[in-house]
Amino acid sequence: MAITSALVLLAVTWFMTLFCVLPMRLTTQGEAGEVVPGTHASAPANFSAKRTAWVTTLIAVPIWALITGVILSGIISVRDLDYFHRMSTPEVSLPAATE
Repeated sequence: MAITSALVLLAVTWFMTLFCVLPMRLTTQGEAGEVVPGTHASAPANFSAKRTAWVTTLIAVPIWALITGVILSGIISVRDLDYFHRMSTPEVSLPAATE
């Protein structure tokens, strides 16, 4: 895996984790009872982007490391995911026999 692939995988993992973390511990302005004029009652009351980014990073990095480890170790390959048998079987070349 090239460094670019690893960084793209980290970015995808981080953003997917972010979308899972965003609704956690969310208090809306409607629940808090203090709706700012011009905003929806479902807007966050006390959003902390820094804390959300840290929590996302602490969760995403181990997930990314696990996925990267599986890819680099070869435990699961692309051929394992070929359910419709569309990929050709790799040809194995044996060394020439010496007499």
